[in-house]
Amino acid sequence: MMEKNFMTVDDVAEELSVSKSKAYKIVRQLNKELEEKGIITVAGRVCTSYFRKKVMYSGD
Repeated sequence: MMEKNFMTVDDVAEELSVSKSKAYKIVRQLNKELEEKGIITVAGRVCTSYFRKKVMYSGD
């Protein structure tokens, strides 16, 4: 199965085993960082590769 380019809040909550409200905070923080770099973001979604880089996650 091909990995998605973007993760939803639900995906983030599941990946990190956190509440949905905590996942929203994480997504907002990551999107803010991307916007400061001049990258267009979508509310409620975060780039999967950026998410994995920031949380230093290596999925198997």
